[in-house]
Amino acid sequence: MHFYFDVHMENKSRKYCPVRRHWEPEDQHICLAYDHGSVVCATPNTWESSSASTSRVHSNRAKTHQGVTLTLNQKDPRRVKTYGRKMDDKSIALSAVIREAIDLENAPVEEVFQHLKCTREGLNSSEVQERLDLFGYNKLEEKKESKILKFLGFMWNPLSWVMEAAAIMSIALARGGGKSADYHDFVGIIVLLVINSTISFIEENNAGNAAAALMARLAPKAKVLRDGKWSEEDASLLVPGDIISIKLGDIVPADARLLEGDPLKIDQSALTGESLPVTKNPGDGVYSGSTCKQGEIEAVVIATGVHTFFGKAAHLVENTTHVGHFQRVLTSIGNFCICSIAIGMIIEVIVVYGIHQREYRVGIDNLLVLLIGGIPIAMPTVLSVTMAIGSHRLSQQGAITKRMTAIEEMAGMDVLCSDKTGTLTLNKLTVDKNMIEVFAKDVDKDMVVLMAARASRLENQDAIDGAIVAMLGDPKEARAGIREVHFLPFNPTDKRTALTYTDKTGKMHRVSKGAPEQILNLAHNKSEIANKVHSIIDKFAERGLRSLGVARQEVPAGTKESPGGPWEFVGLLPLFDPPRHDSAETIRRALDLGVSVKMITGDQLAIGKETGRRLGMGTNMYPSSALLGDTKDGFGALPVDELIEKADGFAGVFPEHKYEIVRRLQARKHICGMTGDGVNDAPALKKADIGIAVADSTDAARSASDIVLTEPGLSVIISAVLTSRSIFQRMKNYTIYAVSITIRIVLGFMLLCVFWKFDFPPFMVLVIAVLNDGTIMTISKDRVKPSPIPDSWKLTEIFATGVVLGAYLALMTVIFFWLAYETNFFPNLFSVKDLNSHHRDMSIKSEKEELTAMMASAVYLQVSTISQALIFVTRSRGWSFTERPGFLLVTAFFIAQLVASIISAHVTWELAGIQKIGWGWTGVIWLYNILTYMLLDPLKFAVQYGLSGRAWGLVVEKRTAFTTKKDFGREAREAAWATEQRTLHGLQPAEPRTFPDQGTFREISVMADEARRRAEIARLRELHTLKGKVESFAKLRGLDIDAANQHYTV
Repeated sequence: MHFYFDVHMENKSRKYCPVRRHWEPEDQHICLAYDHGSVVCATPNTWESSSASTSRVHSNRAKTHQGVTLTLNQKDPRRVKTYGRKMDDKSIALSAVIREAIDLENAPVEEVFQHLKCTREGLNSSEVQERLDLFGYNKLEEKKESKILKFLGFMWNPLSWVMEAAAIMSIALARGGGKSADYHDFVGIIVLLVINSTISFIEENNAGNAAAALMARLAPKAKVLRDGKWSEEDASLLVPGDIISIKLGDIVPADARLLEGDPLKIDQSALTGESLPVTKNPGDGVYSGSTCKQGEIEAVVIATGVHTFFGKAAHLVENTTHVGHFQRVLTSIGNFCICSIAIGMIIEVIVVYGIHQREYRVGIDNLLVLLIGGIPIAMPTVLSVTMAIGSHRLSQQGAITKRMTAIEEMAGMDVLCSDKTGTLTLNKLTVDKNMIEVFAKDVDKDMVVLMAARASRLENQDAIDGAIVAMLGDPKEARAGIREVHFLPFNPTDKRTALTYTDKTGKMHRVSKGAPEQILNLAHNKSEIANKVHSIIDKFAERGLRSLGVARQEVPAGTKESPGGPWEFVGLLPLFDPPRHDSAETIRRALDLGVSVKMITGDQLAIGKETGRRLGMGTNMYPSSALLGDTKDGFGALPVDELIEKADGFAGVFPEHKYEIVRRLQARKHICGMTGDGVNDAPALKKADIGIAVADSTDAARSASDIVLTEPGLSVIISAVLTSRSIFQRMKNYTIYAVSITIRIVLGFMLLCVFWKFDFPPFMVLVIAVLNDGTIMTISKDRVKPSPIPDSWKLTEIFATGVVLGAYLALMTVIFFWLAYETNFFPNLFSVKDLNSHHRDMSIKSEKEELTAMMASAVYLQVSTISQALIFVTRSRGWSFTERPGFLLVTAFFIAQLVASIISAHVTWELAGIQKIGWGWTGVIWLYNILTYMLLDPLKFAVQYGLSGRAWGLVVEKRTAFTTKKDFGREAREAAWATEQRTLHGLQPAEPRTFPDQGTFREISVMADEARRRAEIARLRELHTLKGKVESFAKLRGLDIDAANQHYTV
């Protein structure tokens, strides 16, 4: 009988976790299995009755499990009310597995099956459901983030702290002077904070939900035997007792014991720190989270979820907060703004209280103006919303962003290392039967195809297997008349497959297909045929064909373990993997964007060069041996780092080469992207600044990458680069705007306070913040022109531009105030109401208050309109009026400033400290701001020119009065001219060119320029051949030359 209790366990955090578990009277103990995996067993004798209805049970295991409370449904434990169903023997036995009382990791495999109550035929659906209820899902417990805490988290950052400090100051310190506490400012600040947090919360929540839905489609899968047939299930649904299949590239989904088959190579470095893959034989255990590097085998699951080795380790690791580059940039900008405000406030305190000896309340109000107006409170919201919207847009284009900050790194990417197969090409190989080369005497071309098909899989085929088997009339012919004994699957080390089989007479044979070099190494007569094999491979490569070697041997011993007799090289098959239709155009676009594309392929060098020529990449490619610094290949003249920079690609590449390429490019200060799809790409993907898992990649590649593509080809990546640059441009535009506004508010109002004792009302600064910052959020959907070169956070440029533009706007506000307050300039020119303080009796309080309120209204409109108009300058790289902004941004600007104009022209509001000035003054202010706006673009260009360094070069280097060069630098100028001529004629520069990190487009994208030049030389060389002229003519006529190429043969 199975008895249920209401169980509570008091854990370390003094909270109670309700769990319902069972008691078996036959065993005279109670087994309590908790949801988090801990188990408590106790006998009725250990109960310490504290009341008739409650008993205490102490754990016979770890002390941490003491303090378990069982609340019985009746007073007498022997007459407990029962409910639920009876437990069968199988469930009783599995309780020992839950308690981990049995060492399934070291027990013989047959005993494992007995303890798990399963067979080699797998489980059925009902058993799986029972075990899911008992063991739980095969995943770690996910901490559900509280929505309320997430919402409040948007108010917890340095910029918000300053605003919160302003709110406290307005309610606690703003007292005296015959006025009540500043409640309206307090409420306004709180409303502004809530609005910002709400917008951030909604947008980020929507983006998070969209990303989660897309990632759910990419959840780890497992091949599992259930109900007598193999199927692919989510790895989270695995239970102990399941029979699973593990093959090359799979991440092991749960702790398991291997069954009969060939040994596996398992990479468990992520779990144990072992740097090299370890060999796992049948009967050995494999850990969840490790990666299969070689082989294929079936296994029985022994532990899932938190019970796995990985789960236990992960349970012990505390969550760490990783501060990303984006967060550091945000902190730097925030600190700059806070420091600027602090300096302004210190000056105001010294002047207002020390020099002017003004009232306490006046000083507090002026400090509030700097605090509220100077802090770019909307900055975290605008940037996070922009990134969230951008991430959603990338996912719509087929690029799922796993790490949000990868967007800014992709915007700065200047080198992309791309796999050839499947990314640049279609990965749909075809075989040209007429070009097959036969080496064995008693074999014809059909027999070579048949042998290759025998060394191929009929199920779970890769591209080569599919192409070979497709050559047969019926795929079943590959196994007709033979009995398969053993199949050796492909692995990156051996680079071949092999089938051991017996024919009708009972004789054992072995056939193998794979990389020609590997097959040639097997041949007993390698030295005799090597030259012929290599010449045919080169001939195939000139046509862009890939070679596949086939060999055979007799196995007289009749066992699969036997090495067999001498291998005979049978033949070479030509395989053709045509380029994608959009690859050439995509590479051209990448070069135009300043991104140098390098082809990384495991194929021979000749094939890499041919593919590069077809794709317009150039043919400056090297074998992988050049990466190791071997001088025997003739590349020793160039340093390895420089060779990698100048190369268009590498052939014969192994996984360690990919990692080395990325490492050396990063050492040369390049932002490097790497595409990959296989498990052997994972280290390089992890090392790269932007790891990109292409469509249909393995789980290992996806888990190591930053961006997962859902569409095939390179064009998705280039679209993602453009989108990332647009997103980054919006963020950069806003940060320059935010820094400028901080400087203009702090400097402008500080000068008015210090020199004119003008007290601008804090509430009107709050109105500016609400209207301008609220509407400026539309920049997250602004129409922007992506940068033509790789872009990155240049804080020097942001701060310098912000300070110059902000200081200029502050100065124009001061000039406007002086013209209106001290002179008759505007009344004389435009016949508007006179606001000259010299024409009024300022000793009369009412006169002074009226003039101050009108000037506050005028200054409010002047500051509001030109401040928000600044975004149109910072959002453009050229003249602002030549780059059309987004409709939402323009609409938001006009709505906000229409409201501001109506307030100034018509509203008299004593609470806010303003008085209407009429439409005449409103028109004058708009005209003044338009004239002010005209100088913003030239100032922006001046800052950019000054930061480029060329200005100082002109002053110092080009003037003979300053130069120290011999003969006024004539020799250097001649050398520069010679270098330019060599470059124009397609020759390498005499010396390696080095450029600063920051400079012109030409300087930054030198690698892309050189790659483009090499591609053009290759194209021009091609036009001088007959084949080149035919292809050129066909392209001009709009014919599909690629389709035509597939049908002509030699």
